Amino acid sequence: MAGMDAQEWQGRVGKSWAHEWQRTDRSFSHLTAELERRILELEFTSALDIGCGAGELSLKVAKQRPAAQVIGVDVSPDLVDVARERAGDAPNLRFELADAAAWQPDAGARPDLLMSRHGVMFFPDPVAAFANLHAATASGAQMLFSCFRSVADNPFFGEAGRLIPADPGSSPPDPHAPGPFAFADNARVERILSEAGWRDIRFEPFDFAMIAGAGDDPIADAVSYFSRIGPAARALAAMDDAARAAVQAKLADLASRNLKGGVVSLGAGVWIISATHN
Repeated sequence: MAGMDAQEWQGRVGKSWAHEWQRTDRSFSHLTAELERRILELEFTSALDIGCGAGELSLKVAKQRPAAQVIGVDVSPDLVDVARERAGDAPNLRFELADAAAWQPDAGARPDLLMSRHGVMFFPDPVAAFANLHAATASGAQMLFSCFRSVADNPFFGEAGRLIPADPGSSPPDPHAPGPFAFADNARVERILSEAGWRDIRFEPFDFAMIAGAGDDPIADAVSYFSRIGPAARALAAMDDAARAAVQAKLADLASRNLKGGVVSLGAGVWIISATHN
């Protein structure tokens, strides 16, 4: 999958994810439950959700920890709008349109927890971004975030991506460019976090079923979702009607082969990474 920059999240990609927030939350539901479980084992009074998207992780943590203050930040105005609408008048939760790479806390309000569900892989200068976050947090603060492992560990993306005809003129993507798989290499991520001042860095693999389709017609739902989010979406948008229909027929076959119990799901593999400010 090609890299993504902030402009895409502020524009086309952000709008797509904002429109699809219910299905994207559903796709990550098993991972979200695991992150929530781990976060609620920690002691904290103020949490920052990096790249909060439509706000699901922030919402869950704020509800379970009413005495803690939770702030979600994202560069996409469309996603922040959705998150704010979902938050309603929750007294301990707010969402800010901000780039975490440059975010600064209010005076005397440094968070003691950084958390993220797949919101940290898009920084153009990750060392500088994590150094800024290190400077913005309290001494002894903890960080917990998830990111995808390799494409080979993620059939949800790999199998759908293989259905897109290759562009003979394209060059192989930079594996470290901002994008979903930019943090797949744990040795590189450890160097980034160490250079940014973080310590006690730990990596734990976590595998889960990523949901693509459900409801009355889970196969059609999965084709629709793959056409909006993920490796096929950008390519499909650029195709003519005949080429798009041919790929969508292949996506329907992929969905039918992964339909079980009324749900279409494919495997996903992530790192759950923790670190400490000291």
